[in-house]
Amino acid sequence: IVRHQRLQPGIGFGSGATGTLRSSLRPGVTVPIAPLLSSPASLAASSGPPPPPPPLQLHSLYGGVGAGLGPVAGGHCNPGNPAVLKEAVEAVVRSFAKHTQGYGRVNVVEALQEFWQMKLTRGADLRNGALVVYEMVPSNSPPYVCYVSLPGGSCFGSFQFCPTKAEARRSAAKIALMNSVFNEHPSRRITDDFIEKSVNEALASFNGNREEADNPNTGIGAFRFMLESNKGKSMLEFQELMTVFQLLHWNGSLKAMRERQCSRQEVLAHYSHRALDDDMRTQMAADWVNREQSIAGTIAQELATTERELEDARLAGRELRFYKEKKDILMLAVGQLSAANTATLPSH
Repeated sequence: IVRHQRLQPGIGFGSGATGTLRSSLRPGVTVPIAPLLSSPASLAASSGPPPPPPPLQLHSLYGGVGAGLGPVAGGHCNPGNPAVLKEAVEAVVRSFAKHTQGYGRVNVVEALQEFWQMKLTRGADLRNGALVVYEMVPSNSPPYVCYVSLPGGSCFGSFQFCPTKAEARRSAAKIALMNSVFNEHPSRRITDDFIEKSVNEALASFNGNREEADNPNTGIGAFRFMLESNKGKSMLEFQELMTVFQLLHWNGSLKAMRERQCSRQEVLAHYSHRALDDDMRTQMAADWVNREQSIAGTIAQELATTERELEDARLAGRELRFYKEKKDILMLAVGQLSAANTATLPSH
């Protein structure tokens, strides 16, 4: 029980070398919620927003390694030409229809749900079931935009100009189905050969040596540890895990944990088994509230950047969860800030 409590991400105040592992491993950078009503002077020490990392780069593990992930970065199909992307998606959808339902027009929304239901019945480890979730972006006029979240957490969006909400839903389902199908190919699995190749590429990119690869306290060693811990998993599954570390890096949490004397191995071991949840989002949002109270306009600036990144990635047919989660956390921070401001208004 004691060990379990120490490994909780919890909110505690201990942030120095003498703090508990429980407080050290919390995702928040600053003390969440409590400082919301504090004076700006008390927030001067809170760090400004760190620059976001490139998608799925392992330098998020304390400035470690970013090479070797190959097609993981940004999804399976990311051509620069929209026409090429559309043609590739249509080809995969037609092929899937041919092998599962015969020739003819395929209902991609139904096909995507059936695909994941099939995976569940065949023993796939889907903790929250096989439900595929769609989210329309509120709009009264085209183009309409729709996001779809797969059971494991991966997110894709409509990548074409969609004149109707139904077409936006189909567009999102198409790109998600293509990625789901590709993800089943043996080449999309993390194997010993893949790990060795990836580590060697990382060593070459960062002029490292073999000793570094065998030491989990180095960036390259942490990279190997992550890959070996996920041996046998697919690229989408690995990408879902990496989203947590991307967000921790973006929020400045990894840097804060390092300053609280947490080792790479402790952080990796803890968050490799930690799903992204509302508690983690709330703590990150509170950090952005603190930054906003220290430097006005911080959230608006980061939100504008995030929305551009999300839009560019969506139109390129890339996996979107990192950008989508960033936007959701920032919008949560806006809500926390509004609530805090309302609480401080004088009563009449």
